Amino acid sequence: MSARIRRATPADVPALVELVHELADYEKAPEECTLTTEQLGAALFATAPALFAHVAELDGEVAGCAIWFLNYSTWDGVHGIYLEDLYVRPRTRGTGLGKALVAALAAEAVEHGYSRVSWSVLTWNTPSIAFYESLGAAPQDEWMGYRLAGAELTALAASAQSRSSGISP
Repeated sequence: MSARIRRATPADVPALVELVHELADYEKAPEECTLTTEQLGAALFATAPALFAHVAELDGEVAGCAIWFLNYSTWDGVHGIYLEDLYVRPRTRGTGLGKALVAALAAEAVEHGYSRVSWSVLTWNTPSIAFYESLGAAPQDEWMGYRLAGAELTALAASAQSRSSGISP
């Protein structure tokens, strides 16, 4: 078996979209994943991209991916990497591809002086939790994630747009 980790190219976009949809299925939310090749291609390969990806190849076939973006720590005063998606196809798990993808992001962080690589994992996903802990990652139990989306996002945005003269009491 020949394995390699590399930065994604435009030719990888269809495989990346397929992997993201497989991940959504694994995470029991396939109906929530509406990503298209056009969307991902535009995000990854824009003039000044804000999204990046690495792929894991096994015998020349894309078998996994890490899709990530930069965040910024005001406490550290430097960027970090936020790993949005890490996915390795089930038939290729246990080959070291997942560890190699995370290691590539760690190398990216060290090379650029970023202070951390961080991500979220579903609480029921015990295989992934065990994998991350085997890498030396520490859970951030004191933080709780929140999300504003859909109708609630639209309603809050409308309240900001209705105040054309600034903040009012």
